[in-house]
Amino acid sequence: MPGRYSIGASAEKIAERFNVTAPSEGYEARYNAAPTQLLPIIANSSPKGISYFYWGTIPGWSKNKSISPKLINAPTETLKEKATFKNALKKRRCLIPADGFYEWKRISKKGKVPYRIVMNSKDIFSFAGLWEEFEDENEKTVHTFTIITTTANATLRPIHNRMPAILDQENEQKWLKESTTEEDLLSMLKPYPSDKMSSYTVSHRINQVANEGISLIQPCAPVDQFGNYSLFD
Repeated sequence: MPGRYSIGASAEKIAERFNVTAPSEGYEARYNAAPTQLLPIIANSSPKGISYFYWGTIPGWSKNKSISPKLINAPTETLKEKATFKNALKKRRCLIPADGFYEWKRISKKGKVPYRIVMNSKDIFSFAGLWEEFEDENEKTVHTFTIITTTANATLRPIHNRMPAILDQENEQKWLKESTTEEDLLSMLKPYPSDKMSSYTVSHRINQVANEGISLIQPCAPVDQFGNYSLFD
């Protein structure tokens, strides 16, 4: 996964962090960024600015537009195998700014406790991503993105067996660069060092996409959606 993340920094802070031009309009902080939403990314086709793409990739050749929500993540292990991702890895890559992401730890058959995972430094970071372009039913060009995932590091493993592929800052421009080889691209997609990350439990309000606001990222007792406390946190 992930299925949700946060980017609460201002447009100016994102622009400074990635050395891009800040958008003049359209940006808003997101503490519960979710699939199908229009979110800020930095695409290799426009590496000096922030673009807004929908989270949930639909291949350009696909006739089935309903598969979008199923393609929010691209497992590293499938990038060379699936036609959906293979061409995008070569030609359509992006950085996805974030300051945290969410995963859910199962504590019972149906109960799950939400966690927020952040950098110990509290800095903005980037997920490695792929993007797509297609025409919708009204012949309007739509751009979408997917987050690449890899195996979990030691911080994530007790919560979930997957995590987003987080790029080292020195690799971000290399990820966008056209001349970077496939071998070098794949070498960047590894579990991020666990000693640089930490996690904490948040409110189950994060489960509802309609919920937004800075209160969602505040630490909260480890309670699942049914009000049951976890004994392991």
